[in-house]
Amino acid sequence: MQIGPYVETLQQQLSVAAAGGSESTREAASLLAASLEPASRLALMEALSEAAGAVTAELAPGSVDVRLRGRDVEFVVSLPEDTDARAPHDGAGHDAADESDVSTSRTTVRIPDSLKTRAEEAAAAQGISLNSWLVRAIASSLQPQRGSETRSSSLTGWVR
Repeated sequence: MQIGPYVETLQQQLSVAAAGGSESTREAASLLAASLEPASRLALMEALSEAAGAVTAELAPGSVDVRLRGRDVEFVVSLPEDTDARAPHDGAGHDAADESDVSTSRTTVRIPDSLKTRAEEAAAAQGISLNSWLVRAIASSLQPQRGSETRSSSLTGWVR
C-alpha cells in the first residue's frame, strides 16, 4: 500500500489553506508542508498498526502484521495451518471467537528478560510481531488438546 498519495494530499491541503494568506504565511505553509511528510507517514503507520491489531484480535490465533517496505506499507496476513484452530473452543462448548466481547485489551505482563528474548526470537522466526505471537500462544493454549484424556500417568509405590 502506497501512503505517498495520502501524504501529498495533506501537503496540498495545507498549501490550499495558506493560499488566502500573506506571502509570509504561504512561505511558512510551504516549509511546513515539506516537514509534514515524515510526521504524516508516522501517524499513518500508527493508525494502520492499530487497525491491524484490532483485526488480529478477531483472527486469533491468526494475525495481521504491518510492515514497512521502503516507503510503502505492507500487510501480512497469517492464518493458522489447521482450520479448526480458527474457532478455538473453551472446553465448555463455546467458541472463543463467538464471545460477545470482541474488543481488545491492553495488559501489562511481567516476564523474565530471558523468556521475553526467547519469545521475541520465536516471533521473529515466524515473521510476526511479539504481540501477534503472544496472542497466538494464548489462543492455542486455551484450545483443548486432541486425544488427551483425564487419566493420571503418575504411579506411587515401591519398585524392586
